[in-house]
Amino acid sequence: MKVAIRERMELFSGMLTHIVVKVDPEIMGGEPCFAGTRVPARTLIDYLESGDTIDEFLEDFPTVSRKQAVAMLEEASELLIAHA
Repeated sequence: MKVAIRERMELFSGMLTHIVVKVDPEIMGGEPCFAGTRVPARTLIDYLESGDTIDEFLEDFPTVSRKQAVAMLEEASELLIAHA
């Protein structure tokens, strides 16, 4: 489990300077969450994979801003392209 958390921390360490996703072992067991919330970043991906929209996600998780959600998706896209 420590290895998985370390890998996640490394994956998200390149995040934008205005921290969009934060990994803190004291919050949700170290699951990457939107900064300032207890909402796992994975939840947004799960919503999109199931066909829901960003608006539906934001309605269900009002502590996450649209700016955070979009920035997380943009950063994830950049990470994927950089590691391709």
